[in-house]
Amino acid sequence: MAKLVNDTVLDQALNYIKNNSTRVCVCASQPTTYSQAITSYKLADKSINSTHFGSPANGDASGRKIAVNAQSSVSIDSTGSAAHVALVKVASTALLYVTTTTTTGLTAGGKVNIGTWSIEIADPT
Repeated sequence: MAKLVNDTVLDQALNYIKNNSTRVCVCASQPTTYSQAITSYKLADKSINSTHFGSPANGDASGRKIAVNAQSSVSIDSTGSAAHVALVKVASTALLYVTTTTTTGLTAGGKVNIGTWSIEIADPT
């Protein structure tokens, strides 16, 4: 028997991330908590809002996706190797989404660019 989820359900999840993300954090390790994303593992961060996202669209493989727009010249606070990017909601101290990135060495006092990337939720299989 086939499985199905309506696009509206997936779009609501993506729009929740879009409408509630207030900071993007570049992290040295995978954060599993808000505190890790904004302190323990954070190398750089920048305030964001819903204008830093696209609109939900068809996914590349299946399901739905939303683009997270590029961020230029993000100030680097700590030296380390960037490995993850996290989206958080500061007001409620919530870790909303974490993804991997190409490992890149960062030096405190410098700047880093975060390229455009997508969050994709696949259709059930």
